[in-house]
Amino acid sequence: METPDVTRAIAAATSIAVSVGLPADGAIVLHNSNKLALRLTPCDVFARVAHVGEEVAQFEVELAQRLAEVGCPVCPLEPRADPRVYTRDGFAVTLWTYCEPVSPHTAPVDYAKALEQLHAGMRGVDMPSPRFTDRITEAEEVVADPDRSPELADAERVFLGGRLASLRRAIDERGAVEQLLHGEPHPGNVLSTTNGPLFIDLETCCRGPVEFDLAHVPEAVWEHYPNVDQGLLDECRQAVLAMVAAWRWELGDQFPNGRRFGEGLLCALHDGPPWPTLDTLHERLGGL
Repeated sequence: METPDVTRAIAAATSIAVSVGLPADGAIVLHNSNKLALRLTPCDVFARVAHVGEEVAQFEVELAQRLAEVGCPVCPLEPRADPRVYTRDGFAVTLWTYCEPVSPHTAPVDYAKALEQLHAGMRGVDMPSPRFTDRITEAEEVVADPDRSPELADAERVFLGGRLASLRRAIDERGAVEQLLHGEPHPGNVLSTTNGPLFIDLETCCRGPVEFDLAHVPEAVWEHYPNVDQGLLDECRQAVLAMVAAWRWELGDQFPNGRRFGEGLLCALHDGPPWPTLDTLHERLGGL
């Protein structure tokens, strides 16, 4: 979010917290991109804030409740407030339990076990959700529309659009077993806590093969996940690189240093296998 929006978003979140009886007179920005993650103080509440209409917060709240009920490793909603989406001044706000991060970061084997546990719980949750191919299609629409991605060169537009379409078909044609997925279980969406790794940001949940989720995690993590289809994982990893590339070139994208990251993603796709994981690519580009 831009600075004026951040100021308003913080005011909206703290005002909502106070209105439900939580002491909140300050906020620490934990992450700022298209959405804002805040630690409200002194009540120690984790608040997620987005512009109304640019989120699926109600879906996330309902899914978090269902997953917590079956023991999935997800960040719980704040128990001192009603589990719902609050709106104020054009912002949608959800309130979650703040979990103090611990060091060192989650070990790969524990990360993999937590993701396997999440997937197991998700198989028992029946909620309408988009399919992973819908997310690929959304990326294709960004690439196909010069008004939405004006800085993307014509040759790269053709290349990226073609790669997205061919990968969507290739993954679909494998006919792999599909289930509810996190959608983006990358390290930025995993909290290292005293209770073990917990997943956050459930707005991206979709249905698809587990390899689509594994395409978002570090190399050392998926190696501990059982029964992975390596060929399918390679195709999903390419699809993830291509999707994220499309979003980094979208007009108005607020990912820090997003354009440079978008260029790096295109280079990775042009270079060919072995396909890098997102965290590896971040490291290559100086930790962006």
